[in-house]
Amino acid sequence: MARHGALYVRQYGGDPRFEAMVARIVADYAERPDPAREAVWIAEVDGRPAGSIACMTATQNDTENDTAKLRLLLVEPSARGLGVGERLVAECLRFAERVGYRRITLWTTSELAAARRIYQRAASPWTPKPVRRVRPGVIGQNWSRRLGAADPG
Repeated sequence: MARHGALYVRQYGGDPRFEAMVARIVADYAERPDPAREAVWIAEVDGRPAGSIACMTATQNDTENDTAKLRLLLVEPSARGLGVGERLVAECLRFAERVGYRRITLWTTSELAAARRIYQRAASPWTPKPVRRVRPGVIGQNWSRRLGAADPG
């Protein structure tokens, strides 16, 4: 998952603060493993890493939290267009429902059109909410949706 920070900085012109944020997310996961409520998946194509995603509890200090966070979706450039992202997101959503989360959130930016299409195809309806300007022309967005077949929206 360390590749996520470096690749996004290079592809989207971010700065080292993004890499630091990714490192903090990975460190939080590693420092307090909770396999009953959190998971990471690394996809491979022909034996090589092709992508990754994480499902984490939204609030670290609340053991009764019913909200998950979809974190760090990454599809390697060489694997884009192969359905890797769709499969990773679908697995993350299945896991979140299976372990009892009732809602899932994610944070994305306005420039990640391909990722937003994956999220929308995998689990409509999402409610996007612009939160802040990341850099000129790029808006961060918090997305949220309910989970569970009985509660579609």
